[in-house]
Amino acid sequence: MIGFVGLSHLGLVSSIAVASKGFEVVGFHPDKQLIDDLNAGRLPVYEPGLAELLANSRHRIEFSEDINTLKRCKVVYFSLDVPTDANNNSDLSAFDEMIEQLLLHVSSGTTLVILSQVPPGYTRRWAQRLEQENAGRNLTLFYQVETLIFGRAVERALEPERYIVGCLEPARELPPAYAALLDAFGCPVFKMRYESAELSKISINMCLVSSVTTANTLAEICEAIGADWSEIVPTLRLDKRIGKYAYLAPGLGIAGGNLERDLATIQRLAAEHGSDASIVDAWVAHCRHRRDWVLRLLAREIFSKNADPTIAIWGLAYKQDTKSTKNSPALFLLESLKAFAVRVYDPQVTLPSSCLAGRQNTEKKIVQTGSALEACRGADVLVVMTPWKEFFTIDPCDIANALRGRVIIDPLACIQSHAWRDLGVSYHRLGTSNSREAA
Repeated sequence: MIGFVGLSHLGLVSSIAVASKGFEVVGFHPDKQLIDDLNAGRLPVYEPGLAELLANSRHRIEFSEDINTLKRCKVVYFSLDVPTDANNNSDLSAFDEMIEQLLLHVSSGTTLVILSQVPPGYTRRWAQRLEQENAGRNLTLFYQVETLIFGRAVERALEPERYIVGCLEPARELPPAYAALLDAFGCPVFKMRYESAELSKISINMCLVSSVTTANTLAEICEAIGADWSEIVPTLRLDKRIGKYAYLAPGLGIAGGNLERDLATIQRLAAEHGSDASIVDAWVAHCRHRRDWVLRLLAREIFSKNADPTIAIWGLAYKQDTKSTKNSPALFLLESLKAFAVRVYDPQVTLPSSCLAGRQNTEKKIVQTGSALEACRGADVLVVMTPWKEFFTIDPCDIANALRGRVIIDPLACIQSHAWRDLGVSYHRLGTSNSREAA
C-alpha cells in the first residue's frame, strides 16, 4: 500500500495517478472537511481529467484524516504543496511539522519519499535526523522530483518523461516496494545524491526561464521593428540545437510560483557561496518588465485618449486549465487599474477579495460577470489575460458587437482575428507591431 501525506494539488494528483496504476492508496490530510469533500467526490482543485481519473480509481484509494492509516503503507510520500512568500521564498514550517507528526506513527521499515519541492540540502538534513533519532527503525528517505504542471497535471502524472530520485547512497538498489511503484510508470529512473536531485528540478526550471525570456526579448524586438515572432518560431523548431519541443511562445513573464521560487533559491545560494547569479537577476527584471506589456499598451491606446474607460478582462488564472492565481499577470494588472471600472470573467476562478481592496469608497467598481460576452458589454477595451479554450471559440463579431470601444489586447492570440480589419477593431498581440494584422 502507498501512502500520501498532504492532499493539496500535488498530493491529490499524485495519489490518484498511483491508484490508477493498480496500487492500493491511502491519502492522509488532517483537515476533516477536505477529507469529507474528497470522499464525496468533490475535488478542491481543477485539472482536466482529474475528476474522471478519481471516479475510475475510487475503489483503490482511501482518504482519511486518521494518521494511523499510514501504518499499513510500505511507501509514504510527503506531498504537501510548499507555499512561497512575497519574495518567492519557500515556507517549510508546515512541511516540517507534518514530517515530525508522521514519524511518530509510521511503521518500522517504511520507505519515506519527499515529493514536494524543497531547497538543496533539505533532504539530507532530515536523513541525518532520521539516523540520529530513529536508529533501529530501518526508515529510508528519498527525494523524488515532482513533475506537476498546472493544467497538465494528469498527463504529467500518468506519463512522466523520467523519474529523478535523490538517495543517501545512489549506488544501492531502491527498496522493492518503491522500485515496483516507479517501474509501473514505464519511464527511466535516474538515481543521484540528494543535492543533485534537488538541484535538478531547479535546473529544469532555469532552462525553461531562459527559453521564456529569450522568446519574450525577441518578441518585443519584433513589436518594435515590424517583424512577426510567429513567423520566426517555425525556423527555430527545425534547428536540432533548439528543437520542436522548445518553449518559444512569448508571454507576460513567468508566473505560478515555482519558477519564481527557483530563481529566488539560486539568488540566495549564489549570495551565500560567493557565486555570480547576475543572469538570474536579469531574468527576474526582464520578466517583471514583460509582465507590464498590457499596462503599457493600455496607457498608449486607451488612457491617453479616454479619461474614464471601462475595461473588460478575460481570465484571472495565471494559465489555462487551473484555478491558481499565484503571481498571475492578471492580478498584477488589476492592482494597477483601481482608478477604472473593470468587468472580469474567468470560467474557473472567483475574483479574489484582495482585488476589491481600495475600491470600497470609489465609484470605479470591479464586477465579475457570468460570461465572457457579458464582460464585454459597454467596455472600451477587451484584454485577454488567460488563454482558456473557451475564448478561442467565441465569434469575433459577437465580441465587436458587445464592446463599446474598438480595441482588443490579446497577448497570446486567443481570439480568431481574421476579421478585425473588416470590423474596424485595433487588435494587439505579442510579437508583432501591426495592430490590425490577422493572426
